[in-house]
Amino acid sequence: MGNTDSKLHFRKAVIQLTTKTQPVEATDDAFWDQFWTDTATSVQDVFALVPAAEIRAVREESPSNLATLCYKAVEKLVQAADAGCPSEKERQIVLNCTRLLTRILPYIFEDADWRGFFWSTVPGAGRAGRLDEGDDDEARPLAESLLMAIADLLFCPDFTVQSHKKGGTASAEDPQSIDSCEYIWEAGVGFAQSPPLSYIHDINRTELLKLLLTCFSEAMYLPPSADSKILNPWVTFFCSTDNRHALPLFTSLLNVVCAYDPVGYGIPYNHLLFSDYREQLVEQAVQILIVTLEHEAGSAANAGLQALDPAGSPADTEEQEHLGPDNLFGNYLSRIHREEDFGFILKGLARLLNNPLVQTYLPHSTKKIQFHQELFVLFWKLCDFNKKFLFFVLKSSDVLDMLVPILFYLNDARADQSRVGLMHIGVFILLLLSGERNFGVRLNKPYTVRIPMDIPVFTGTHADLLIVIFHKIITSGHQRLQPLFDCLLTIIVNVSPYLKSLSMVAANKLLHLLEAFTTYWFLFSSSQNHHLVFFLLEVFNNIIQYQFDGNCNLVYAIIRKRGIFHQLANLPSDKASIQKALQRKKKSVAGISRTSSTETESMEGSRPAAPAEPGTLKTSLEATPGIDKLTEKSQVCEDGTMVTLQHTGSPQTAADSGAGASDTESNSDRDKKVLHTKPEAARSRLSSISSTVTTWSPTPDWVLSWKTKLPLQTIMRLLQVLVPQVEKICIDKGLTDESEILKFLQHGTLVGLLPVPHPILIRKYQANAGTAMWFRTYMWGVIYLRNVDPPIWYDTDVRLFEIQRI
Repeated sequence: MGNTDSKLHFRKAVIQLTTKTQPVEATDDAFWDQFWTDTATSVQDVFALVPAAEIRAVREESPSNLATLCYKAVEKLVQAADAGCPSEKERQIVLNCTRLLTRILPYIFEDADWRGFFWSTVPGAGRAGRLDEGDDDEARPLAESLLMAIADLLFCPDFTVQSHKKGGTASAEDPQSIDSCEYIWEAGVGFAQSPPLSYIHDINRTELLKLLLTCFSEAMYLPPSADSKILNPWVTFFCSTDNRHALPLFTSLLNVVCAYDPVGYGIPYNHLLFSDYREQLVEQAVQILIVTLEHEAGSAANAGLQALDPAGSPADTEEQEHLGPDNLFGNYLSRIHREEDFGFILKGLARLLNNPLVQTYLPHSTKKIQFHQELFVLFWKLCDFNKKFLFFVLKSSDVLDMLVPILFYLNDARADQSRVGLMHIGVFILLLLSGERNFGVRLNKPYTVRIPMDIPVFTGTHADLLIVIFHKIITSGHQRLQPLFDCLLTIIVNVSPYLKSLSMVAANKLLHLLEAFTTYWFLFSSSQNHHLVFFLLEVFNNIIQYQFDGNCNLVYAIIRKRGIFHQLANLPSDKASIQKALQRKKKSVAGISRTSSTETESMEGSRPAAPAEPGTLKTSLEATPGIDKLTEKSQVCEDGTMVTLQHTGSPQTAADSGAGASDTESNSDRDKKVLHTKPEAARSRLSSISSTVTTWSPTPDWVLSWKTKLPLQTIMRLLQVLVPQVEKICIDKGLTDESEILKFLQHGTLVGLLPVPHPILIRKYQANAGTAMWFRTYMWGVIYLRNVDPPIWYDTDVRLFEIQRI
């Protein structure tokens, strides 16, 4: 039968189903078999031949027929899983049923009355043929039968895995007795043999994983909820001990992702010559991994659960040591411990994330992967679930192979509103890493790789790269990034005690930020803006007290810009001055632009960060908590250990207190657009602020409440000692060349002249219900937008987020 006839035949069956008003008996095999037995339709055909309107019409007008169609399709998959698909015809039936269910399931989920359908028991839907099952076998819900069939089919010899059968034996391997741990898809964690590549197996696995992801996507049809106890029943069952393939499947997914090399044999333009079926499999694999691991991630879930039930019993706490209710995927991830496994995972993720950054002399000659956002979430999960992995990442400079692509994407996406989620995940990862001392130490490695980025050319370390890019995000990112400013500066504060030598470019960037954030009208225009100044002063204090010797560039920049500190120390707090500053702000806007920061030419080969193309789709995100909810303070002791501080203690709390009593909304009244070169943009932003935020206005008491806590003593003492010395040598030697002054500062010392060093404070990321919810909406938003061929969820009534067009 030709393919056209096949499509026609299938379309006729669909029309019959939508026009029949009477229920069709489940025993009418001649009717139901039309959907899967005699057809050879691709997944794209199924989506075209089964229109959304018709699925909804059957759902509303003849629900029993839709129910029977789902039941019969699942039954076919169960039978095939039991028999092991020995013939080509049976494999085609499996693929047809898989595609049909992938098409229909979202329409089951979007209707609240139907959501329970797959969890109801269908008479006779159990697996009567199984010997190892109990008597309650008949009562298995349809969802469980479907999930177990998918898991079995993912390890089906000659369909999704290589058969181990020796040539001479006639009998097929019994799918129920095979040990799937011997059929893991790829070498890597816990498995040494790399099976031969088979694109047919890859295609079949991809189709089944697409259906599995669709099963898990019920989460998209529930509105966002802060209740961490709401679990996804599909994920819960699939990742439980009921799934005998949980371990080999988890290992297969992880190894397939981490072993993938998109460049292949390195033949230029190879991706244009043939399809890379492995890439499609890797994309589905990483999406399945992050969804199963989101299943109330360890620490985030526990934080959420404890917030809801502070009086949790000790037994509860023990259970929380694992992940939620025995999520085996999370459990296995947290128990990986061999150094070679960590090395394999980290190298694999770094290779994939660095792939789009690789430069070749032939334009577009190497494949560039598109699933970096899913890889970021996977890396986040690995660090969050497995602290040994986090410490492994930080114990060598391999962490920089993750840092550079993260900074590349942050810089590239800063002007694009459709990539706000990417900006957040990148910053969250850096915030998590910055809570560990080793991260700050690793940043001192010289930055020699020249990846074209739209940033000034500089010679320095990875710390300089981080500061230069953060400055770029703050000064030329779009306004929806403003809630991230606290996070960006917290990261710099966390690493600052360990930075041995900042370049002049990075030092000037930090001073430029301080100059912008300390203008009177900026400080007075929002109740939160002064926190940014506290963070920057803490950076300077940490470097002066702990890394003075190598940081002559920063000391020189502070001396040159000393007026900023004097102006801040003399900040007026009377009512008249506050009003005057607020009235004068419109005139001042033009004064602070990038001219005060020596902006040099961008790197060769780079392209400017571009806004999203009009019409780009994006998904809405939940608000993120403020920095005081995102982090907890730890004090570094002399022996290098960290002690967690209570929220009240230290005077520095002024920088944080109240900062996050709010989420994205609260910080959005900050006007950082002051830093733009276009004064009009800043003016319009300010006027919109003054019209919307009417509830708060600055008072003398409010200014004094934080002005008295400004940590200026160390810097003022430094200026008091060094400024006269620098002025004297300039006059004595007639110096005009800054290199001579830098040489003098390099050999100077402030030992015994500065106040007693303050203890180092690190703000470590802490999981909470707010970020758990943010991750869920972000992750499903990425999956929704990335699955466009076929468009599985497009035009269905998704509730977890809104789909917006830019």
